[in-house]
Amino acid sequence: MLEGLAQILAQSGTSLGGLILVFVRVAAAVALMPGFGEQAIPSRVRLMAAIGFTLVVWPMVEPVLPDINTALPAFGGLIVIEAGIGFLIGISLRLLVMALQLAGSIAAQSTAITQVAGVGVTPDPMPAIGNILMLAGLALALVTGLHIKASLAIASTYDLFPLGTIPIAGDIAEWGIARVSDVFAFGFTMSAPFVIASFAYNLALGAINRAMPSLLVAFVGAPLITAGALLLLLLAGPTIITVWNDRLDMVLANPMGMPE
Repeated sequence: MLEGLAQILAQSGTSLGGLILVFVRVAAAVALMPGFGEQAIPSRVRLMAAIGFTLVVWPMVEPVLPDINTALPAFGGLIVIEAGIGFLIGISLRLLVMALQLAGSIAAQSTAITQVAGVGVTPDPMPAIGNILMLAGLALALVTGLHIKASLAIASTYDLFPLGTIPIAGDIAEWGIARVSDVFAFGFTMSAPFVIASFAYNLALGAINRAMPSLLVAFVGAPLITAGALLLLLLAGPTIITVWNDRLDMVLANPMGMPE
């Protein structure tokens, strides 16, 4: 009887250790995840979100988890490794949010409406266009099932990085550089309508100024570019958010893959 009890305790200890390690990877990913990991959300809510994701991911990955050494030195190393992998998952998603923020900043700078509207969904002040795009993008991601896609994405990483696997530093560096480069290119692409409109506006303003030097074209053009930027945001905003959400789905399908 005592031997059976010892076996049960040993098995429960292994299962509990696996659950803790899954929670560490999930919590690190959720801390940077769009929507669930925003600084505007209270820490208690983010903790409950991490626990909820863990309860979803754990049954999917538990059958493939290896035997876990729950001794303190080895187990502490596993915690550090799993936290690092979760950070990589989260940063791959957070970079897309930064791309949307970059697009809003470029659009605001191009159209001369860079007045900072205060803190929005991020702790850093952003132009009004950036806040609008951020809120719209996060709202669309959440209503289209971000929690389900993120759970499947985290579970899929156990195929590439099984429990306790240390990622190769060279591959991670190459992956990170490619991701950051793709973020800047994607952010500029999303803001392209505003950049093109700004170029056309300044070109027309220069031509008018050459034709009528006595006319104060800046006073005439300032209301025009502001109204044009708002109209362009109305027309192009839904397309920008849809394209961004499609890219988010691509990353969630393969969070550790190289950008296409």
